[in-house]
Amino acid sequence: MVSVLQNVAVDCANAYELARFWSEALGRPLHPDDAPGDPEIDVMLAQGPLLHFNQVPEPKTLKNRLHLCLRPETTREEEVERLLGLGATLLDDRREPGGAGWAVLADPEGNEFCVLRSTADRAATAS
Repeated sequence: MVSVLQNVAVDCANAYELARFWSEALGRPLHPDDAPGDPEIDVMLAQGPLLHFNQVPEPKTLKNRLHLCLRPETTREEEVERLLGLGATLLDDRREPGGAGWAVLADPEGNEFCVLRSTADRAATAS
């Protein structure tokens, strides 16, 4: 017997607004039963578990011990710019001149996540 991963939960101050950011970032819909003001909101991922946002009263105070890593369908640079336009902030730029590395961003509530190189980015620097 084993357990099945049901969701990845993110504590937050405003579940609906943060879920909307991630819904746009990932191009995935919110659960159809969720609405503004609900204390729990789910983003329906294409495969695997839900991304679950749970409203809590206390603010985020320290660095995440668990974070999401995104591999974009476009280039890493285009995706970083798109996410910044959605409300993310750049925390640490670990991109290297030769194309390796990643960018560390934070969502609108300060949760860290990484943007990795796309498959095309990786193929272009593999030679």
